[in-house]
Amino acid sequence: MKRLIKIIDALSGASGWLAGTMTVLAMILVIAEIVWRTGFSKTIYISDEYSGYLMTMITFCGLAYTLRERGHIRMMMLPHFIKGRARIIFDMICFIVGFVFCVAFTLFTFVFFWDSYVHGSRSMHVSATYLAVPQFFMPFGAALMTLQFFAEFLKAIARLRNDTDGLRILEESDELGR
Repeated sequence: MKRLIKIIDALSGASGWLAGTMTVLAMILVIAEIVWRTGFSKTIYISDEYSGYLMTMITFCGLAYTLRERGHIRMMMLPHFIKGRARIIFDMICFIVGFVFCVAFTLFTFVFFWDSYVHGSRSMHVSATYLAVPQFFMPFGAALMTLQFFAEFLKAIARLRNDTDGLRILEESDELGR
């Protein structure tokens, strides 16, 4: 169980690094567009389109990493009143709900991607980008988030058993902003 958790956590970490890399690429693209427009009074025709694709790819690749790092927005009023084993069980129920939602989310995004792949959909912009490529990151990121919800559930089981040695367990903070 611990090995599976570590593998899923590593995949989420790698997707976080991928999202960071794509953020840098988007920034370079936008800066290049600014320089090109300002310095040469011309445009890079694909900058708006590819910045949008990169934004979607960044978002989906960052989902699992953000869940692993406890970065998603949470409504924490009720959990602040629950302590100990009851809190862990409450978290497990939340992880199950998130897992079920993400399974459906992954399926819907996969159908969207697959439709573009099968039909060879291309963008209407000057680049005529094959849309299956940027759309691939939607089911990819959703599937990673599904796996991360499963890993968080397994971590909760390990916490119930008091067997968390070697696992990366993050606790919720009562401080504002985190």
